[in-house]
Amino acid sequence: MILFLLLVIVALILGIVGFAAHGLFYLLIIGAGVLVADLVYAVVRFSRGGRKHRIAR
Repeated sequence: MILFLLLVIVALILGIVGFAAHGLFYLLIIGAGVLVADLVYAVVRFSRGGRKHRIAR
């Protein structure tokens, strides 16, 4: 969960800097990419977490 929140914060910071600073539009694109990757990570991680695995003896 900490990794998810950290990546969201990094994406927001990169997006704000990329939007505000002239000539740093690529940071906005990188921030959007990090946000999309973070959302994919969250979907994969939380969708697998609900299953109960049987322990083999």
